[in-house]
Amino acid sequence: MTDEPRLQSEPRGGVPDVTSTRRDFDAVCERFAAASGSLAADAERASGYRYGHEDWLVQFKRDGAGIALLDPVALNREGADWDRFNAAVSDATWILHDSLQDLPGFADIGLRPNALFDTEIAARLLGLHRFGLAAVTEHYLNITLAKEHSAADWSYRPLPRDWRNYAALDVELLIELERSMRADLKRQGKLEWAEEEFAHALDEGTGPQREHPVPWMRISRITVLSHDRRGLAVAKALWEERDRLARRYDIAPSLLLADSSIIEAAVKKPRNAREFRTIRSLNERVRMHTGGEQDKMFERYAPIQRKVKPSVWRQTIQQALALRPSELPTIPASQSDSGQSNAPRSMKLWESRHPRRAETLKRVRAVVNQIADDTRTPPEIIIRPQIIRNLCWTDDPGGRDVAAFLSEQGARDWQVKLIAASVSRVIM
Repeated sequence: MTDEPRLQSEPRGGVPDVTSTRRDFDAVCERFAAASGSLAADAERASGYRYGHEDWLVQFKRDGAGIALLDPVALNREGADWDRFNAAVSDATWILHDSLQDLPGFADIGLRPNALFDTEIAARLLGLHRFGLAAVTEHYLNITLAKEHSAADWSYRPLPRDWRNYAALDVELLIELERSMRADLKRQGKLEWAEEEFAHALDEGTGPQREHPVPWMRISRITVLSHDRRGLAVAKALWEERDRLARRYDIAPSLLLADSSIIEAAVKKPRNAREFRTIRSLNERVRMHTGGEQDKMFERYAPIQRKVKPSVWRQTIQQALALRPSELPTIPASQSDSGQSNAPRSMKLWESRHPRRAETLKRVRAVVNQIADDTRTPPEIIIRPQIIRNLCWTDDPGGRDVAAFLSEQGARDWQVKLIAASVSRVIM
């Protein structure tokens, strides 16, 4: 499109109030049951402020029903029956953008979609270079949305009007977007691929959520301590104490102690009060500075932050430094979804230690890239790169049933059918 995208600053039907009472909830269910067509859906959390990841606001839109903003925390206190909403929209396809962000929260509430259309997954399959909702909306509808409050503290009440406006805009155009993208998927011969991806995402997002096998390994830049077991012990101890306190006070862990501070402490390993004082971030309250209204939201958590004294971190570090060598942690080997060790990512390692495997990987990548070009689909969407690495890392990839291996690694049927035969030929 050559025209400049037009700005949509408010929903066409106006900015709705938040539904927080049982009576209003029942009215919403009746309204959506009387409507028809797909259901636009989204959710807002307060994970940058509060400990948990629960939804503090859920948004829906359906043709003939308009937009509803629901407060699940307040409604659960009132005993709202979410099965009533499920029944009201049981015939609807739920439209979400980046559904794996929202489906687990919906499942926790008790919301159960029967079918899914994910506009981000569709955008990737269609080869778009930008996948954010605003970018996809501009591409297909030539409309840009006014977006200003994505990092707001959605647990705050009452929600200001401009926050409600932001939340409503998240679902305002999803129905039109689905129609345009579904037509484009069909035109490119990718609708069946998309339906398979949507079904997979729905199963993943609403099924039991896999916990990280080693939670403290989620610390940013933890790999800088790969060969420093004592440093890993400090990092692990600080992460666990931070998590315990964050859970107790219902505050985001990063507002008690930043990951960068954990890494700094693990590298420096302060052994006395003087060394501890030189690490300023361990001795000062975490302050978030965005230069905007968001700063005030963070400051509401200052009283909780002040409850956690620097002595807590110092004592935690000392305990970690006192551990016996046999008690020190190590970074576990990377695991695939099937529980097998993942092949390394570094091509230097492949080429220096396993040149034959490296050559096989290059041939397989070349054929995948050719299929990607032929279908106008990004190669990482054609097949997850780690699956290809795992295949080529095996001692005898040519002796494998490639289709079975890809399926075991989590590839969808459409991916297996698309590449298995070609990959089998180049690894023989």
